[in-house]
Amino acid sequence: MIKKDVVIIGAGPVGLFAVHQLGIKGLSAVVIDNLDRVGGQCIELYPDKPIYDIPGIPECTGEELTNKLLEQIKPFKTKFFLNERVDEVRQDNDNWYVKTNNNNEFISPNIIIAGGVGSFEPRKLTLKQTEKFEGKSIFYSVKNKDRFKNKNISIFGGGDSALDWALELSKFSKINLVHRRNEFRGAPHTLSEIKKLEKTGKVRIKTPCQLESIDGKSNIESITIKFEDGKTEKIKTDIILSFFGLVMKLGPITEWGLNMDKKTIQVNSKNFETNKKGIFAVGDICTYPGKLKLILSGFHEVALASVECFKRARPNEKYRFEFTTSSKTIQDRLGKK
Repeated sequence: MIKKDVVIIGAGPVGLFAVHQLGIKGLSAVVIDNLDRVGGQCIELYPDKPIYDIPGIPECTGEELTNKLLEQIKPFKTKFFLNERVDEVRQDNDNWYVKTNNNNEFISPNIIIAGGVGSFEPRKLTLKQTEKFEGKSIFYSVKNKDRFKNKNISIFGGGDSALDWALELSKFSKINLVHRRNEFRGAPHTLSEIKKLEKTGKVRIKTPCQLESIDGKSNIESITIKFEDGKTEKIKTDIILSFFGLVMKLGPITEWGLNMDKKTIQVNSKNFETNKKGIFAVGDICTYPGKLKLILSGFHEVALASVECFKRARPNEKYRFEFTTSSKTIQDRLGKK
């Protein structure tokens, strides 16, 4: 049994900043996430895409933001339990008992749920042939652009992810953009840029059509697409990128007795506590009047939630607000001399 002042569920940017806000108050924390690495949506969905609305940082990628947050919390030596899902949460007197699918057990007076949109997985291609190629020639996200250099890539989808990656990967690979409709749902500006590339031959747009079959033994060699009028076309392809959206799942969270509003958790806007004392929800997974789904909003939410966590973890101590610029105690905790 692991005892901590706070159990944080979710290792995205808001969960990472929660570690910082708790750490400067002298509270211990542990972080659990069902993904295999930290960063949440920033890493899974847009590691290389620029973010423009982080205060004081004119531009950074999701990966850069994650790395900066990890650097910021390094002094606290927080342990992460990755590839683990919280399956059980129950009250144990004034504490909360937490158990994961790997049978790790925790006890804490506080839980901060920073689970973003919950666990998510891509909508996969439905052809039976796709299974043997997944992870080798078929991908549902781009984690390392270098893997896609100098390839013949067929990208399926009509939203922002498909358009963004078609534009980005066209810088060093040949792209086929395949969509089942003539109309695309992505940003008009991005689509305009892609149509310019179509005139140069760097991108070929194929609509309205769908994947009919895949040819290849251990790796994909070509694909066949079928148009609405029944005609087919064989396309040389090394890699398929599929962006048909994500299936969002809240999972066991819905069984913990929390007040839900569709797929979000209702909280108060004073300290972002749920209807259960000691359980807080922050970031995209929480809702309250005026809620904005911004990373900076999540940072604000954990700053206030951490104060209430302190009061519950240290009931015999009075909380005293301190500025990081002048507090010797906080600076010592951060390892500053």
